[in-house]
Amino acid sequence: MSSQRAVVWITEGTWTATVDAAAALAEAATMEIVLLHIVDVEISEALHGAFGGLLGRHSPSHDPGGAVADLADAESEQLLAAAADRLGHPSRREVRSGRVEREVVAACQGASLLVCARDGDHSRLGPHSLGPTTRFVVDHAPCAVLLIWPDRTPDIESIPPPPPAH
Repeated sequence: MSSQRAVVWITEGTWTATVDAAAALAEAATMEIVLLHIVDVEISEALHGAFGGLLGRHSPSHDPGGAVADLADAESEQLLAAAADRLGHPSRREVRSGRVEREVVAACQGASLLVCARDGDHSRLGPHSLGPTTRFVVDHAPCAVLLIWPDRTPDIESIPPPPPAH
């Protein structure tokens, strides 16, 4: 039997919920767990552009982009270390850099499962509970997706009524 791999997408706001869901999976099945965090390059590119816009032409030695990248890498490592501690099972850590939605989908190549959390409106059930990045990932993941609520699941009464009949 081939080994199964679950990718757990770790984000700053929802990581504890995704790790808890992965821990439950790890108890129930033998599966490799990959804790994945993406460093969004758009943030460092925006900072680089802002720096250039404010100061004009400048020497690369004064560009904060490298410092921002170093800080982002350190923060990723801290976040993944906390996630691994909370998981309490053997896991592999992976940090990628790029467009978040594309990197998450690419990391799922060959995986049997992606564990991720809703990141939109948590007050009601429905499509607005997914932000654009998570919607892209859910729509394009090349594996099964376990989509969890990072906090309390809204009541079923939060579904809006159907449109009136014509």
